[in-house]
Amino acid sequence: MGKRICIPVDGSEQSDEALAFAFSEHPDATVTLLHIINPARAGYGAQAGLPSFSEEWYEEAENAAEELFDEARERAPDTVTIETAVEVGQPARTIVEFVADEANDIDHVVMGSHGRSGISRVLLGSVAEEVVRRSPVPVTVVR
Repeated sequence: MGKRICIPVDGSEQSDEALAFAFSEHPDATVTLLHIINPARAGYGAQAGLPSFSEEWYEEAENAAEELFDEARERAPDTVTIETAVEVGQPARTIVEFVADEANDIDHVVMGSHGRSGISRVLLGSVAEEVVRRSPVPVTVVR
């Protein structure tokens, strides 16, 4: 049985580096691209209270995830099998829960060191740290 790798993708430079690393180091793997939709990013403005806003926001988030998946598929070697998953929740917790779910059959995580730049970069580095600490499978963090 081949290696099954989960790569959380968010469109950041570090996420792209994690993809490149995983594709080069595990050219025969089955890769699950995992995108987390974080409801905390929906915002708390006046629109957030409108019922249609949350549906529109979620639909836009799903479309953005599909674009990320398409870009990753284009970069993948022909020998890599690509699967995709979109989950909703707090990123670190959701990644760990996804990996721990035996139905997903993941045996390695490859992820970027952080997903954003600027001030939030320090906080988001904690996502990788939490995944490393709580993951039931090995985690490779790519800078």
